[in-house]
Amino acid sequence: MPAHIMRRKPNRSTDKSAMASAPSRVENARRDLLNRVGEFFEKNELNVTGSNLAVVCNALSGSNVELAEAFVARDISGEPIDQRWLDTVTRLDPGTITRSNDLERLMDEIEYTMVRFAQSAVSAQSETSEHREALNTEIRSIESGGQSEGFAQFGQVIDLARAMVRRIEQVEQAMARSQTETDSLRQSLAKARSEADVDHLTRLPNRRAFERRFTHAVEESRKLGRPLSVAFCDVDHFKSVNDTHGHEAGDRVLVSIAATLCDCAGDQCFVARHGGEEFLILFYGLDKDAAQLKLESIRIKQAAKTLMNRVTGKPFGKITFSAGIAEITHGTDPRAALGRADAALYTAKETGRNKIVAA
Repeated sequence: MPAHIMRRKPNRSTDKSAMASAPSRVENARRDLLNRVGEFFEKNELNVTGSNLAVVCNALSGSNVELAEAFVARDISGEPIDQRWLDTVTRLDPGTITRSNDLERLMDEIEYTMVRFAQSAVSAQSETSEHREALNTEIRSIESGGQSEGFAQFGQVIDLARAMVRRIEQVEQAMARSQTETDSLRQSLAKARSEADVDHLTRLPNRRAFERRFTHAVEESRKLGRPLSVAFCDVDHFKSVNDTHGHEAGDRVLVSIAATLCDCAGDQCFVARHGGEEFLILFYGLDKDAAQLKLESIRIKQAAKTLMNRVTGKPFGKITFSAGIAEITHGTDPRAALGRADAALYTAKETGRNKIVAA
């Protein structure tokens, strides 16, 4: 056979070497990413939470190009990559609302499936009940002529019919139990759905509930041509409250602030806890200036209060909050308003706290 068309024998040692090195490269890459993630959290003093891990891993691995570019730009600017900035990045991530919508659709599908199952169970139970009654009627009819000639030959058939009736009764009982369990599952799903929208400490709507309400409010604002504004509120010097009085006392402060915001905001507003010591407010039908006036009156009322630690009897002193507010203008990305409000909040914090800054 000509040399130029002879098949080359595979170099088995080379193949084995390649196979052995491939997993090691994967393992090394994985280990390197884990090391970089750990170092990143330590360097920037970030809390190790599920959401933070997801954002940092997506950025450092390059799986989310936009996040990676945002991290690089932030690093080049020399500005801190703190929790506030991470929260802002997450808020501006379109995937946040997409994942929330996906979860809603999944729960809708689960509920629809349970409803259809319950309907099928009721229908089947009705049909089996009719068949059982028909069989019982036939059995009674045959048994009523028990002394007639040739009855003995029906004995085995009657026994089979009775066995079938018993089996049908068992099936009906099983379906009844299934229906009861399905009703219980539906109630559990409704409760889980409700609880998933509530912050367990303050009992305010949580971030998930805000995301859904935000989307609806924007659509309604554009449809009706009414203004819509949003504000980020952050408790001032909250870390010192925790350090001085303990986390349980800090929780009570958050509950008090939540009550103030909720009571003073009124029906025109939607108040939610975003996380930590930060709250969100949607102002329906109010432009930026009107919303700022309303929020300023709430800030003044809160600043006038002197809170007391009921456990120790020591005063917390004056607990104030800062806020950034922005109007969601038509023809622009509504989520960009969240970024502007957050930037305004950062300005309020940097320029003295206990103030409202409009974007």
